[in-house]
Amino acid sequence: MDYEDLGFAKVDHHRPIRKGFPEVIYCQGKSPSQIAKIAASIARQGHAVLATKADRKAFLAVKKLLKKAKYHKAARIITVKRISNIEHRTSNIAIITAGTADLPVAEEAAVTAEFLGNKVERLFDVGVAGIHRLLKNIDRLRKARVLIVVAGMEGALPSVIGGLVDKPIIAVPTSVGYGANFKGLSALLTMMNSCSPGIAVVNIDNGFGAAVVAHYIARCA
Repeated sequence: MDYEDLGFAKVDHHRPIRKGFPEVIYCQGKSPSQIAKIAASIARQGHAVLATKADRKAFLAVKKLLKKAKYHKAARIITVKRISNIEHRTSNIAIITAGTADLPVAEEAAVTAEFLGNKVERLFDVGVAGIHRLLKNIDRLRKARVLIVVAGMEGALPSVIGGLVDKPIIAVPTSVGYGANFKGLSALLTMMNSCSPGIAVVNIDNGFGAAVVAHYIARCA
């Protein structure tokens, strides 16, 4: 079945064939009822469910229809099961944050990567304001196949790590910061203008997008 027409949404059941995993529900802008009906549609096809940017109201609506639904509060993600037919389940994706305030975006990336069948290494609060915290853990990062580096403020951490490791880095700017941070724009521009080679950049607060790119890289590594 190519898709299921729910009236308010056309659920893409063909996506696992094209992309390797089911359609993911972006919850912002959707009502809890709409989210629950889309989730149920995906689950009826035997697919695992992932819903991002979800609040507790959305989770409770999904839980009524899918009893095994789980809410990851820090990540703001709803999951039902986990993809189990991924070949490289031992692939190691390291997720690093500059500060504790970056955790929601980092956890979105972590939960997404785990949902897709990857092993995740977390290293939080090792930003450039206390660079010794990063240097003390650099050997952990060098063991990963790919790194996701999440930072707000000026967004310098991916450049620093890029000069220390020989692995691909996906930089994620966050909206964390004071006024001149421009809700993540300053971090985004810093990351895009990095002089360290091997860094790719996703959109502001896009932990999900970073995890998907890391997943594809890890599968090919």
